[in-house]
Amino acid sequence: MSKATVFIDGEAGTTGLGIAERLAHVNGIEVRSIDPAKRKDPKARQALMAEVDAVVLCLPDDAAIEAVALANELGANAPRILDASTAHRIAPGWVYGFAELHPTQRDMIEGAHFVANPGCYPTGGIALIRPLVDAGFILVDYPITVNAVSGYSGGGKSMIEAYEAGTAPHFELYGLGLTHKHVPELQTYSNLNQRPIFVPSVGNFRQGMLVSVPLHLDVLDGKPKAADLHAALVDRYEGCELVRVVPMEDASVKAGRLEAESLNNTDMLELRVYANESVRQAVLVAKLDNLGKGASGAAVQNLKLMLGVE
Repeated sequence: MSKATVFIDGEAGTTGLGIAERLAHVNGIEVRSIDPAKRKDPKARQALMAEVDAVVLCLPDDAAIEAVALANELGANAPRILDASTAHRIAPGWVYGFAELHPTQRDMIEGAHFVANPGCYPTGGIALIRPLVDAGFILVDYPITVNAVSGYSGGGKSMIEAYEAGTAPHFELYGLGLTHKHVPELQTYSNLNQRPIFVPSVGNFRQGMLVSVPLHLDVLDGKPKAADLHAALVDRYEGCELVRVVPMEDASVKAGRLEAESLNNTDMLELRVYANESVRQAVLVAKLDNLGKGASGAAVQNLKLMLGVE
């Protein structure tokens, strides 16, 4: 049986390298690479696009838009596109590549010509919020706040270089203009009418991520208990291979402390509910590798669905 073929446009970047490394262990997919001397040659890239089943775009937003135009010029020979940039995440005609978003999402990804790979922060935030919106606990106008910390590998080339050179601070908040590029998809796929406040931060560790959502239980619809929120998460993700809802009685939940790096080099996403019923407050927390389920791992999951590869 012939293998499906994939061209990673932008293979030399952090996400592209991670995808290529993971695909090396997938029997049903073959990666086709471009001559490094021609990686910025539009004609050479377009010629390779015509030869493969799918193209993964690991490019800046403007370059990703240009790459889609190149592919579309091929007409009937155009490959399917998986875009890892921010450019098309809420664009019409594109399917959002978070397979666990909704029970029908996997089928939508399987049949899509254009799939937008999710951002790392929104993967955690949406995974926590969307099931509670669908269950009616969080109303669409609820003023959501999302706080998050990531390893520095999610910040791009200049941030990586600064941390590895020892010139970056040990910890910093950023995105304080409240216009972070992940906010539109976080709002859209959480099904919120009210724009969420998103406060990201970066720490002096290479990879790993925690995304947290604080909630006042008595302000939620129906005044649920924390166990009700946990049950809604369990119901949504039951049977999902890559998403685990940690039991509330788990020792790590009881301890009230959580580190960010234990899922590094995996494609798993773990969700936790911390709560204090005496003050009617809860904090939902998602843990993931920002380079795994938050980037390259999600891309490979989507490619397998798009190409019908087990």
